[in-house]
Amino acid sequence: MGLKETFFISHGSPTLSIDETLPARHFLQSFREKVFSQRPSSILVISAHWETAHPTVNALSATTLDTIYDFYGFPKPMYKLKYPAPGAPQLAMRVKEALMSSGFKRVDEDKKRGLDHGAWVPLMLMYPEADIPVCQLSIQTDRDATHHYNLGKALAPLKDDGVLIIGSGSATHNLRALRQSNDGSIASWALEFDTWLKESLLNGRYEDVNQYEEIAPNGKVAHPRPEHFILCM
Repeated sequence: MGLKETFFISHGSPTLSIDETLPARHFLQSFREKVFSQRPSSILVISAHWETAHPTVNALSATTLDTIYDFYGFPKPMYKLKYPAPGAPQLAMRVKEALMSSGFKRVDEDKKRGLDHGAWVPLMLMYPEADIPVCQLSIQTDRDATHHYNLGKALAPLKDDGVLIIGSGSATHNLRALRQSNDGSIASWALEFDTWLKESLLNGRYEDVNQYEEIAPNGKVAHPRPEHFILCM
């Protein structure tokens, strides 16, 4: 069962897990009906909220993964939510093998880490039954976008075996600037960057996207740090 698609989604605020007024919540809940109806054999999530020095997979046994509450000061009910998906140790090993055979000299294994909110928040809306094995892969924010683009190329063959690959970040991520505007309108810098990103991807200008910090309008404003964007490569 081969898959063609890879998805980059915004996991938004952690309140996406409980706030019915957020449009993104309803989009993710309708994902299987309106976007991608095929059931994957397993899911690989590359989340903005797991940064390591070297590519790392959470290679846990096929028991229930822990739900990590890597956020602070949110409503108490959010800290009681669980996403008890099984681990995907075989997928973790395949990810490691695919990366190392593509020239990545070191890929580590984490035998304890569960799912951070960049993984479980969208997945609980997309696949609420939590019955599909899940594996996470970390990012390296001290490496450039080309490094992560090459990660994606190395992982692409996994789709041939029904693995759904999801990058979970955000097209723009400058929370300080958004709080300062806070008038409900779309910030001009965000609209300009998002429009550039859409046009670049639709026209196959992937190398431009890899160099977004130098080429894109408001690249540094849209992403003061790269962690929510480089995994879309």
